[in-house]
Amino acid sequence: MAARSASKSASKSASAKASLEILASSDAGFARAFAKLVNRRNVGREDVEKAARKIIENVRDGGDAELLAAIRKYDAAKVSALEVTAAEWDRGVEAVDPADRAALGKAAMRVREFHRKRIPSSWEMKEEGGAFMGVRVRALARVGLYAPGGKAAYPSTVIMSAVPASVVEVPEICLATPPRPDGTLAPEILMAARLAGVHRIFKMGGAHAIAAFAYGTESVPRVDKIVGPGNVWVTAAKRLVFGEVAIDAEAGPTEVVVVADRSAQPAWIAADLISQAEHDEDAQAILITPLRSLAVKVNEQLAKQLKTLPRAAIAKASLAKRGAAIVTRTLDEALDLSNRYAPEHLILAVDDADAAFKKITNAGAVFLGHYTPVAVGDYIAGPNHVLPTGGTARFFSPLGVEDFLKRMTFARFEPPKLRELGLEVIRLAALEGLTGHGTSVDLRLARIRRARREREAARDAGVDEEEE
Repeated sequence: MAARSASKSASKSASAKASLEILASSDAGFARAFAKLVNRRNVGREDVEKAARKIIENVRDGGDAELLAAIRKYDAAKVSALEVTAAEWDRGVEAVDPADRAALGKAAMRVREFHRKRIPSSWEMKEEGGAFMGVRVRALARVGLYAPGGKAAYPSTVIMSAVPASVVEVPEICLATPPRPDGTLAPEILMAARLAGVHRIFKMGGAHAIAAFAYGTESVPRVDKIVGPGNVWVTAAKRLVFGEVAIDAEAGPTEVVVVADRSAQPAWIAADLISQAEHDEDAQAILITPLRSLAVKVNEQLAKQLKTLPRAAIAKASLAKRGAAIVTRTLDEALDLSNRYAPEHLILAVDDADAAFKKITNAGAVFLGHYTPVAVGDYIAGPNHVLPTGGTARFFSPLGVEDFLKRMTFARFEPPKLRELGLEVIRLAALEGLTGHGTSVDLRLARIRRARREREAARDAGVDEEEE
């Protein structure tokens, strides 16, 4: 579905201009233009949500039969068995070029090492008087990972999504990814899944894959949480099933902001903008700089580089429809605008990137200096590339081990501690008009007082017998 409509859109936009609209923060209409860039989460939302809801309902009610019908219709693939068999998986792994296998292996190793650094752990505390409290951390029982397909296969996303789940030892890690027209999956996807610790793979994409994970079918197990990026159909479906299952975040079209000063290389900036624009027509690539001359040179480089880009039609459409170059009064203003935009990816292509980074409050992932393109974070640096989009970096974080864990708190009070704090509980319950809460404490306090009187009576009786 998404792949077909996207290719049609790309062909129509092949003649789109290969440049960014230049906006100046000093212009009278800038506030409105910038607000349009910031309010980007509703791309395609109105047209998709109603249809996604119907797909979800069909799969929920019809199980495997409806799921297979959706795969034929929307993934345009011939699939007889939903789950990848062990033999099919092994054949795919064996078909991967040794050099590609080594590169995927190094990426998985580095991502695993990064995510092992800070795994939340259980903890407990004790107080005088008999209070014992704490937190127990447990892995989710089963998770569903989504790796996009359609325009391209993304083994890197399989690694980024699965490795954190594997690190915290989720018992069952399931992967969904769209099949190719012949019903197979790219060998690189199967190799990445093997390296990353995936247990089961299902050939399904789009809203129907999310529905299958959320409700379960005869062949697909119901999961506790769905994570991973996808197109607008996947994003809408995740939003609609939230509550039936947990989700990581709403992952919309990819985006990058480059904040640059006079030390930046125009060709490098252009390449960084293209690296995100080539993903999707709805991707957003923005340059923010105090130098109009730099914005002009970057546009020149965009035109030059797009001439030889295989996915030029997609990138041109993205840059023309969703991109911009913003010229600010100062570098500090550029950093402020970036914080207001809250990008998924932020490149600080400035002379003192460390100083600039101290002023950044909202971003999914930050790439410091001139030699750290987003591509190193996409593939091999170690931090996760599944990131908050659409401005949600104001309150969401990159995917990590925490996303595959849940916390349970516990508390135990012994009689002395309840006697110490019980009256305050009763008073607070009375403030809220919840007298039943207070009674549950008062009954126990009465028992404690009675037991205390009995002990005192027994002690006094013992003293009396000794005196006689």
